[in-house]
Amino acid sequence: MKKRLVDGIEVLGSSGNVYADLGLPDAEKLKIKTGLVIEIRKAVRSLGLTQQEAAKRMGITQPKVSDMMRGDFANLSERKLMDCLTRLGYDIEISVRPASAAVGHLILAAASG
Repeated sequence: MKKRLVDGIEVLGSSGNVYADLGLPDAEKLKIKTGLVIEIRKAVRSLGLTQQEAAKRMGITQPKVSDMMRGDFANLSERKLMDCLTRLGYDIEISVRPASAAVGHLILAAASG
């Protein structure tokens, strides 16, 4: 992270992953899960679904939908979140290519529309 002074206060620039900046384990996975949950929230809103309707469509319980809408998705795997999105009518494309570094990265690119 890049450091700079702003009004005499040392400020660190973000790495682009708040979870990594906080030093949390599995930061890339948390960033991916967050992106998936954001897309699920958008889908539920755009479809005009209640939490109960969304739960039925996604194959999870309404309390899990409620947790997800509040940002608590620790109890759901990346795979389950992807399953929820496909059940809401979204396609998911996974692209694998050689990394430019010794260790690769997980990246979520969501299409607008």
